[in-house]
Amino acid sequence: MSLSLNYRQICLNILNLDSTIRFAGIASLDAKILAAEYRPGIRPLLTLKESELSIMQSLIRMSMRSTLESKLGKTVYAAAVYQFIKRATISLFNDGNKDDSFLLVSFEKQANHESIINDKILPFLDTLGKGLKDR
Repeated sequence: MSLSLNYRQICLNILNLDSTIRFAGIASLDAKILAAEYRPGIRPLLTLKESELSIMQSLIRMSMRSTLESKLGKTVYAAAVYQFIKRATISLFNDGNKDDSFLLVSFEKQANHESIINDKILPFLDTLGKGLKDR
């Protein structure tokens, strides 16, 4: 896999990892949406404005977790289970340990999100050089 993949292509590749992945997006550390893709045929549950707000809230929660990282280690990902879907915010890294951006993923309710993240998404990010070194 080429390290020169663009953000949109990364999102498309994430969608192809599992049929229960509904959405993949990448946001910068300052909450700018760099890319966002839905699985074909999926009807978004949120409007664009609501999605932007949701991404901002996810990034705020991720930044709050960083206060204890010196003792607990870096946040690899955080997940939330809602009534209709599951969502995860996954840290993307440069050089194996410096926060770079965030991958936001939503899953169908029945998805085994822990397995998809640990067995598919994180290994894929490792191939791009975006995973956490010594995870």
